[in-house]
Amino acid sequence: MGRESLPRWWYVGAAVLGLGLPTWSQLTSMQQHEWLNSPAAVSHIGDLTGKAKRAAMDYRRFCVGCHGELGDGNGENAAWLDPKPRDFTLGVFKCRSTPSGTLPTDEDLYDTIARGLDRSNMPVWSTLNRRQLADLVAWIKHFSPRWQKEKAGAPIPIPAEPEVTPERVKQGREVYGKLQCSKCHGVQGTANGPSASTLTDDANRPIVAYNFTDGSRPKCGEGDRDIYRMFMTGLDGTPMPSYADNIQPEEAWDLVFYLRTFQPPNQYNRREKEIARQLALPPVDPNVLPQ
Repeated sequence: MGRESLPRWWYVGAAVLGLGLPTWSQLTSMQQHEWLNSPAAVSHIGDLTGKAKRAAMDYRRFCVGCHGELGDGNGENAAWLDPKPRDFTLGVFKCRSTPSGTLPTDEDLYDTIARGLDRSNMPVWSTLNRRQLADLVAWIKHFSPRWQKEKAGAPIPIPAEPEVTPERVKQGREVYGKLQCSKCHGVQGTANGPSASTLTDDANRPIVAYNFTDGSRPKCGEGDRDIYRMFMTGLDGTPMPSYADNIQPEEAWDLVFYLRTFQPPNQYNRREKEIARQLALPPVDPNVLPQ
């Protein structure tokens, strides 16, 4: 909705009342108010139906300080935050179960709010009940024009997780080299690859690669299926691409198992750590070009 689309009475009324022409932020607010009444301003998570209008007070209380009144990531706290709050108006999200470039599902947004994002100021919103979370998902959707004309992508299929074996861990090392993961994540997963210091997000802001060795939780979930999903969908808005067109599902599982060997011991990687100790695999050689 641009200024040229406003009815003539708006300009006449504004001139008579001395209001002046509306600012872009006012126009955006007006458009978002219209979207608040659209069919897209609802969410469906299992047996829950979230409604955006019910989330207004929760958003103002818990979210507006970072994400802003217009959902553009320009809340009053944003200047002091790193990484910056998500700009909901773009409709671009890191954590998705859907292919790169597509909108996330309602469940994806719900999970992100409920889980929080490690290594950021986005906390786990355990103080909110399921209905409140579902309503906030609907509220988030009313900020972007993408939800008015696009549907969420279809979640990518994740095949059953195979058994962890030494051969799979060795193959995972080969996949790590093939995809040149060490350029950002380093040869031992410590986020010190030659490209790590040059990484920026889509807004040209510095961004850091994930350090597998520091014990922090991956942003989009910590289970094996979560890690599989991350490099098969990519993290939109970041340098982390989707590898769905580059590797087969069995190779993706091998990579999951190899990445587990970098992490400190945890509930997910006992078998992988033991295999790594027995194999004593050397790090990938970044000077060897992938075949």
